[in-house]
Amino acid sequence: DLDRTLTDTGSWGHFIRFWLRHEAPWRVLLLPVVAVGGLAYGLRLLSRGGLKSWSHRWLIGGRVAEAQLQAAVADFADGFVAAHALAPARAAIAADVAAGRRVVIASASHGFYVRAIAERLGIADVVATEAVRGGGWLFSRLDGANCYGAAKRAALEAWLKAEGLDAAVLHFTSDHHSDLPCFELAVERGGRVLCANPSAKLAALATTRGWPVAEWGRIR
Repeated sequence: DLDRTLTDTGSWGHFIRFWLRHEAPWRVLLLPVVAVGGLAYGLRLLSRGGLKSWSHRWLIGGRVAEAQLQAAVADFADGFVAAHALAPARAAIAADVAAGRRVVIASASHGFYVRAIAERLGIADVVATEAVRGGGWLFSRLDGANCYGAAKRAALEAWLKAEGLDAAVLHFTSDHHSDLPCFELAVERGGRVLCANPSAKLAALATTRGWPVAEWGRIR
């Protein structure tokens, strides 16, 4: 996992603020429209993925030139990793790499910037929520499911199959109880799990199931 596992905060809100500050300051006027989407989500009229697309549509844009986006993402990732990556998490990544393991970030956050963050952490492989792309544009619509909960497990299983790793042992680390399907997948595949900076619900699950817990830093 990425947010609050490898970092001390979530990344999506930080990226939105970065984009508004550096690329489209006028879009701050559309925050009330985004709040309507938040209300719809609270009333269960909009899914988590639908809210992500809605926020993207109004605060980033219905479509953005990939060249502009990637330039902004590079600057964002430089600052975000420098300010928010947890040192013990980086040490754990380095230890896995030294042990010959293939490290993958599996995140519900958008792949268009998670890949840049992963690169700065020395990680090549990413499974994340994807946006529709085409003709040099990135659109606000999701390309497939929001990579969260059971959908993250399904995306990981699909990635493992595509990489020819059907029989590989899988270890999994996360901070959040929504990743229970991925924790269970790792256990099923003979791997280890680690509850890093766990949410209250995940800490309770860890106690019940005897899973190890690590505190990698103060979470904002």
